Amino acid sequence: MSLAELPQQIVNGLVVGSLYGLIALGYTMVYGIVRLINFAQGALYEVGAYLGVVIFSVLADAGLRNPVLGLVVAIVVASALTGALALVVERVAYRPLRHAPPLAPLVTSLATFFLLMSIVQVVTGAQPLNYPQVLAVTPWTLGPITLAPTAALIAVVAIVLMVAMHLFVQRTRTGKAMRAIAVNRDAAALMGINTTRVVALTFALGGAMAAAGGVLFGVNYGTVTYNMGEFGGLVAFTAAVLGGIGNVPGALVGGLTVGVLSSFATMVLPNQWQEAVVFGILIVVLAFRPQGILGERVAERA
Repeated sequence: MSLAELPQQIVNGLVVGSLYGLIALGYTMVYGIVRLINFAQGALYEVGAYLGVVIFSVLADAGLRNPVLGLVVAIVVASALTGALALVVERVAYRPLRHAPPLAPLVTSLATFFLLMSIVQVVTGAQPLNYPQVLAVTPWTLGPITLAPTAALIAVVAIVLMVAMHLFVQRTRTGKAMRAIAVNRDAAALMGINTTRVVALTFALGGAMAAAGGVLFGVNYGTVTYNMGEFGGLVAFTAAVLGGIGNVPGALVGGLTVGVLSSFATMVLPNQWQEAVVFGILIVVLAFRPQGILGERVAERA
């Protein structure tokens, strides 16, 4: 590729990076509160994407033709249902292991990921599912940059949701409770905070963000697969680590950074090298700056 294509690659990286950042938000919030790498986040992202297909089909059968309203309904309903699923996962898989050695919940999160992914495959089959065309496909051209309306939508919605989540953590009473639990759960309980409820809410919010990302992915790329949570979840985890896992703004910073770097990689390497580049970034970050770019936990921003 020539340097003339550099602006286009930057825009492509920012768009996909904002999507990764949205999924990474669930990783970083859960880790910031309970110090758990919730690998099931990737499966929740996948579940949200498939729920989007079902919701759009139901809306079409009901005669709803307004694309904007349909998209809003799909994101809200998929996020709510996936958040409820995340509550079930927290209650069944993680809460009994709250005082177990760290390895036990980590292995459980991996098992939960593969369980959910397998359920999606059994229910929907192994064939990809097509998303309906929600927005106009005619791209916008701004000089050397071509941008599809759905790509712009991803960036706007993802950034708005992440900013809203940051404000929620920083400005609301529940957000303060989350940060208090991140500092010292026992002390927070003594101060009257219902730690069980707050932790469950954290999982639900992370699942909701993942589902929103799944719906946006389907709308933009037009196809979802039963194993999309593998690569998407691991890239989002890389983004969370790169930005500073446990740091809400770090999810956005890490997502955008990973997106741009992987987009740059396609300028000099074949597309099949993209996964290697992303996971190479993860190795480098863990080796030389394991605290990430921002390097703060949620609690430290109180």
